[in-house]
Amino acid sequence: MRAVALTLLLLVAPVAMAAERVASFGIILDNTSMEPTRPDELERLARAERQLAEALATRGYVLVDIAPVRAAAERQDLRSCPACEIELARELGAELAVLGWVQKVSNLILNINLAVHEVATGKLVRAGSVDIRGNTDESWSRGLKILIDRQVFPPA
Repeated sequence: MRAVALTLLLLVAPVAMAAERVASFGIILDNTSMEPTRPDELERLARAERQLAEALATRGYVLVDIAPVRAAAERQDLRSCPACEIELARELGAELAVLGWVQKVSNLILNINLAVHEVATGKLVRAGSVDIRGNTDESWSRGLKILIDRQVFPPA
């Protein structure tokens, strides 16, 4: 009886769409300030990348491992070559390619950016940018959260 009920439920239930596969190429630090990049900024960058990955997973996206193309990605400036990013994501079998960057103008003025490209078409499908004040753990984390939650992946 249970098997019949389960079979009927599966037949009448709407078919769930498979989660989109995302190649996240992380977050790049674009330090345009006159100061060298500090270790604490590199730590913030690593935390921001984890925050982005967690946000994508929480929203149901499947993150693909970029290890097979990491060396190629690091040899290129993916910010200025979306076609390169898309091609690498295609090699990984991803449907979306995500890239973020933090531009540090000074210790007071920074901005965080995210761009999401559809691999099949190469089209920019989501993007956003937030300005943050202060080069602190809290400002980076809050800025990225606002960018993700309100601009790039807002609730439906």
